[in-house]
Amino acid sequence: VNLFHGSVATSYVVGDSTGWTIPSSGAQFYINWASNKNFTIGDTLVFNYDIEKHVVAKVTKSEFDGCDLSNISNSVFPDAPTYVTLDETGQQYFICTVISGHCSAGMKLSINVVNTSTSPATHPAPPLPSI
Repeated sequence: VNLFHGSVATSYVVGDSTGWTIPSSGAQFYINWASNKNFTIGDTLVFNYDIEKHVVAKVTKSEFDGCDLSNISNSVFPDAPTYVTLDETGQQYFICTVISGHCSAGMKLSINVVNTSTSPATHPAPPLPSI
């Protein structure tokens, strides 16, 4: 008997009740927030923020590491709240691109996205009766 265990997409509110803002506890805040999550293909990140004060952009690792704002205009999401459906595996990086240093103040998120678990769970067949 084969039973298929599909996975259900999960919606994650980035930062939970804090939302997407400059964390008062510093850069470790979003690292800690993501550390106990299992992000999979099809999940959604919800960035709640004040569009007058913050922005969300999906960036490369080097842009993330250096808070490099020089080449990201095409990766900025135009609406708040921002909903990002995770559609590729691997590390993904998000920052706030407000020039006054929001990224360097800790407003950045790195997550690892893995494939959904859609492989069948198999159960061994019962033993054949002995003759």
